[in-house]
Amino acid sequence: MAARTRYAPDRGLTVRMTATMFLLGLVFVAFVAAIIGIGTAYGASSSAIVLFAVVLGGGFAIGSLFFSDKIALATAGAHEVKPTDSAEAARLHGIVDRLCALADMPKPRVAIADADMPNAFATGRNADHAVVCATTGLMRRLDNDELEGVLAHEMSHVAHKDVQVMTIASFLAIIAALLVRIAFYSELFGGGRRSNDQGALPIMFILMIVSAVVYAISFLLIRVLSRYRELAADRSGALLTGQPSALASALRKVSGDMSRIPTEDLRAAEPLNALAFAPALNLRDPRASLAKLFSTHPSLERRLEELEKIQAQLGQVSPGPRAL
Repeated sequence: MAARTRYAPDRGLTVRMTATMFLLGLVFVAFVAAIIGIGTAYGASSSAIVLFAVVLGGGFAIGSLFFSDKIALATAGAHEVKPTDSAEAARLHGIVDRLCALADMPKPRVAIADADMPNAFATGRNADHAVVCATTGLMRRLDNDELEGVLAHEMSHVAHKDVQVMTIASFLAIIAALLVRIAFYSELFGGGRRSNDQGALPIMFILMIVSAVVYAISFLLIRVLSRYRELAADRSGALLTGQPSALASALRKVSGDMSRIPTEDLRAAEPLNALAFAPALNLRDPRASLAKLFSTHPSLERRLEELEKIQAQLGQVSPGPRAL
């Protein structure tokens, strides 16, 4: 049985995620049409620039997909561990072993990051090349049930191929961002005007504006998709363990302690926000409310509300050993 069949799907979230991907597809089609129009009006130079951006962006996307585990471990300062390395490693491996048995999925590599910030992440291009990591700060703060809930959430991302999905979804934004930079520097150094018509708008200026608009729309849609996938991982993880209250308790502890982490440490952890169980944000910072608009994760209140619904749902089924 495939791993994804043990991690319960959420049809409502699936519909919303599908709709978001569809909108990204429409933006991509509109972008291609605009690029073709620019190429037709201004000649082959713009087509060459776009082709260069597509090839470069594709290289970035493929590289980030295939090396996501190594990049994440290096960024977090984490190292892989064996069950015999320490009591912490044995505890982490024991919980991962149990979750893999519940989910019927291959066991990922296990890593620990020596950091006080309470967090965890899982990444990898597929279940056979995945790694799950927890910080020492997270393991120190959470009991076994809470830690199991967090790891079940993270391993849901692997089971549902979220790294692949988000890489594909980000491809358009990567290309648009590259074109904005290329067009900006070309325009800055005067390389974007048509030689036969000095009165025409610079081709690079037009390309920059179109790309910037596409990037902004893509960025917002990707953030929406990311928040949906975090909710789906919460739901799947809670249903797998049968203990949504433990996951909710972990969320409260982690989110509460984030406000006590030094600001410089939070900023250092920001590159991993998209992968992390909880984003590195100081919720007491006046700018936090604005940051939440562009966050990769739903608000704490929304996540707890959804977990309460799952708790009520599980309370209506007949008792048994950890319903899936």
